[in-house]
Amino acid sequence: MLAPFTNELDKMAPSFRMSGSQIQILKTPTDFYETLKARIRSAKKRIFLSTLYIGKSEKELIVTLQEALRANPELKLSIVTDALRGTREAPEPSCASLLAPLITEFGSDRVEIRMYHTPNLTGLRKKHIPKRINEGWGLQHMKLYGVDDEIILSGANLSNDYFTNRQDRYHLFSSEEVTNHFWELYRGVTSLSFLVQPSDEAAGFSLQWPSTNAAPSPLEQPVEYISKATGLINGLIAPKNVVGGIKSPNQGSLTSGDTTVYMLGQLSQLMKPDTSTELPVITHVLKTLAAPEYAGSSWTFTAGYFNPAPSLTNLLLSTASRNNVVITASPYANGFYKSKGVSGLLPDAYTLLARRFLHAIKERKRDSAVVLKEWRRGTVNEPGGWTYHAKGLWITLPNEQDPSISIIGSSNYTKRSYSHDLEAGALIVTQDSGLKKRLGDEQKWLQEYANPVTLDDFAKTERRVGLKVRIAMWIVSLVGGAL
Repeated sequence: MLAPFTNELDKMAPSFRMSGSQIQILKTPTDFYETLKARIRSAKKRIFLSTLYIGKSEKELIVTLQEALRANPELKLSIVTDALRGTREAPEPSCASLLAPLITEFGSDRVEIRMYHTPNLTGLRKKHIPKRINEGWGLQHMKLYGVDDEIILSGANLSNDYFTNRQDRYHLFSSEEVTNHFWELYRGVTSLSFLVQPSDEAAGFSLQWPSTNAAPSPLEQPVEYISKATGLINGLIAPKNVVGGIKSPNQGSLTSGDTTVYMLGQLSQLMKPDTSTELPVITHVLKTLAAPEYAGSSWTFTAGYFNPAPSLTNLLLSTASRNNVVITASPYANGFYKSKGVSGLLPDAYTLLARRFLHAIKERKRDSAVVLKEWRRGTVNEPGGWTYHAKGLWITLPNEQDPSISIIGSSNYTKRSYSHDLEAGALIVTQDSGLKKRLGDEQKWLQEYANPVTLDDFAKTERRVGLKVRIAMWIVSLVGGAL
């Protein structure tokens, strides 16, 4: 039952064979944080962290990095965040000002801080679009937490809520091959990013564009920047182990192991033509599930911000699978709940999109095959309140109890993910019973706080979406942004 998936996947993305025991699944934000700190403390040669941002008050994480660097003179640290998010508060304390002192203490030969700036927000657009919403034009969104020859793939950023009460997913891969693949992709993105330098200015840092970068600045020459980036990034995400459709002997399915991990990259903003791998891979997997022989299969799909790309909605509802579940955040578990300004409209916007999805289920007569669940654990910003940020896909084959296929990574599977942001992840295909059980457990525990919702629920007065939310969604799309 796996061959129809893998035969084509082998031609679509780089892959590595390994034992299922090399993949550990973490459960809670605390597990994630403690595991990350433990790995940092024992680091021997390299730490590389790719995230949207590091919370400006994350002193403990910075101290952990400092102690590791002081204890081991051979250790090198590299961090890449998004430039818009990482400098938003400047000249007040920001992610950039938090990280710059690491360079002062340890030197630029041991510590490198990079910030990626979208080539999609330049000139008048950059000048006039408010900082709180300018992220809609593209972000560095990859979450790669690499230490030596291990890497955590996640959707979580590095800030207090992601360490305490913001539910996400976290897979630890103990694999030199997987870690090195993402290290190379990471290096590619850093060579297309600004360099943070300590500064005596009020902000505490400056952003510089090194002459050694792989392209000119995206703010000065965005077209040339994309042109140079296209060849570089394509070479880092294309399948290297396929020649004329035949795998080389030292990689892929010819080597030992019960699990294949396909490396996914969605960096559409950096490539023309776009040869990203995530959307084509998910498309292939879901199209394969439409075949009649998969009528006994089931899938679970989750995205905290529920706005799947239209093509994915269509594919999900076209599978032959039954007993399928979609999990999304309740408005009370949405990170933007009661947020100030335009972003405070976002929970209602996602409510509207979830309602449209339920309408699509009904129109396709898939009511008995697909259930939508909203995740809620208390209320955001109230004592004991959590937010939900998990994203992923699990597929259980006919006559099996647990998933054999799962996708983990940073993508929210939205139109924006497939046009504006930089995303990285992995598709796991396994025959290992232990890993399948762990994936099944993960799928179950993410539903412990999730309850089904119907069109009747959305018809209630408190769930109705006002006109200003619809207008805001229209304006964002009109000026080239995306949710």
